[in-house]
Amino acid sequence: MSRHKVELTGVNTANIKVLTSDETTELFKKMKDGDPFAREDLINGNLKLVLSILRKFTGKVDNLDDLFQVGCLGLVKAIDNFDISYDVKLSTYACPMIEGEIKRYLRDNNTIRISRSIKDLAYKTLKLKEELSSNGKEPSNTEIAKILGVTEYDIANALDSLREPVSMYEPIYNDGGDTIYLFDQIANKEDEYGLESRLALDKAISNLKEREINILKERFVIGKTQMEIAEELGISQAQISRIEKNAIKTLKKYVK
Repeated sequence: MSRHKVELTGVNTANIKVLTSDETTELFKKMKDGDPFAREDLINGNLKLVLSILRKFTGKVDNLDDLFQVGCLGLVKAIDNFDISYDVKLSTYACPMIEGEIKRYLRDNNTIRISRSIKDLAYKTLKLKEELSSNGKEPSNTEIAKILGVTEYDIANALDSLREPVSMYEPIYNDGGDTIYLFDQIANKEDEYGLESRLALDKAISNLKEREINILKERFVIGKTQMEIAEELGISQAQISRIEKNAIKTLKKYVK
């Protein structure tokens, strides 16, 4: 059993029935012969496939209940289109369809506005990946680019546009002391200060230690990241973060 249990409202996932390969084949035969209950039994007997896909999204979305419903829709589509004559396991066929249905749902509910051309390219790329995937291996971006007549960069850019946005204040490291956030890793190359503020800042800088001044210049004048400065000085990024924050705290006392 997986260590990452999927919790769903009103669903006891531990009691979900799992069909054997023979039971699955027999139910498909019955469904083909018109048995009105075979399809429902196939759906209920393969819900574990949906749960296995949902584990990939645990902790990444707020409501797994919605994704479970969407995943079930993918399962239904897989069952309706599955052909036992191809001698392929239902799980092999259904899992990519379930995951694809969930990813489509997340894309369509993304809060970021994406241009139509990029969105169309992303859809075509994912559709081809689903269609051309075999034995658990999906085609590379290079292969997809050749088929669609675009560059590999275009494919990567389209797929990247579908990623969930990340907060600038997302914590990315903690050594037991100060937390380092995403914005600490981004070089600041913009001049955000007016002349009056610069004069006040210059006066305030005289109250800093030489090491603090050098680190602030590296960060906010030259535009280096904390990691780059840490490597040059031979100390940890956490130390750079603390020195930077203490220096800024000192500056705030003198710059109003």
